[in-house]
Amino acid sequence: MEQGQELSSREVAVAAELLLNPAVADAKKAHLLEALANKGETPAEIAGFVEVFLEHALDPHLGLLELEGPTLDLCGTGGDKLNLFNVSTTAMFVAAAAGAIVVKHGNRGITSPSGGADVLEALGIRIDLPADGFRRCLEKAGVGFMFAPAYHPAFKAVSGVRKILAARGVRTIFNIIGPLLNPARPQCQLVGVFSRELCPVFAEILESLGRDSAWVASGATDDGRAVDEVSLMGSTRICKAGTYQDIEDEEVHPRDFRLQQAEVGELQGGDAKANAAILEAILAGRDTGPKHDMVLLNAGAAIACAGLADNLGEGIEVSRELLASGAALARLRLLQKAAKR
Repeated sequence: MEQGQELSSREVAVAAELLLNPAVADAKKAHLLEALANKGETPAEIAGFVEVFLEHALDPHLGLLELEGPTLDLCGTGGDKLNLFNVSTTAMFVAAAAGAIVVKHGNRGITSPSGGADVLEALGIRIDLPADGFRRCLEKAGVGFMFAPAYHPAFKAVSGVRKILAARGVRTIFNIIGPLLNPARPQCQLVGVFSRELCPVFAEILESLGRDSAWVASGATDDGRAVDEVSLMGSTRICKAGTYQDIEDEEVHPRDFRLQQAEVGELQGGDAKANAAILEAILAGRDTGPKHDMVLLNAGAAIACAGLADNLGEGIEVSRELLASGAALARLRLLQKAAKR
């Protein structure tokens, strides 16, 4: 690996098991992760690590349910450092209202004051439900949340080395694979990434992981800063892949959908309590400004990714109707009832 050679699938499996072995010293794990990062992880290597990590994850057993819509996750890698409100967590209720079965997988905020778990908790939703509770939420609300630490107990073995390398400013594979680790293995997935170069990489990985439809988006602000969402502040690169389609690569702008471009400050959030209030205001129709439009863009992309609209423009119009009618807010209320803290 230190000669820059790609690891074989067997070598990836051995390396992944080493990382998850609590008996292996953090120094040895750090050496492996640094060498991998310095070489540059290939899509095949990343997919191989993800497959091993998923084998160690808890299975939510979605096969026990008779689901009437496509399963969908929508999330970002984080790392854009713009402190936006919780866009994908807001948009998931719109996607659920459109008929998707949203199997949201996430964590507390790491690169922002409020992650998906934090804002849901502030809304009175229990975030650490076991698998049967998660399935109950899908049945009752069409949307459920899997708290990543609860579904990946094996990752305790890498918490020490991750802290060591983070303190040294070393990026590792763990900084990018979060959105790939959904143990429900959704049929469809919208992923926001912080680097445009990651768009085709993630599209290829998600296709190899068996997604029927995967959209990978990397946006930008007007002054060129990265946005790990479909952006209302500038252009967005979207790479589409899946079992039944060739990889597509396109660039979109807010003006393409008659949406007004926004400034970063208009889309920023705060702590979990503040972001919960923003989420409710958008779903309840009290906020119809730039934050509302940012949700339209991302919910529209999720809905189109799930095959519930023919394209992004149609997905945006479906989202607009679901927000105006209160159908998206109703999904939040159903989840609050099904997953009381």
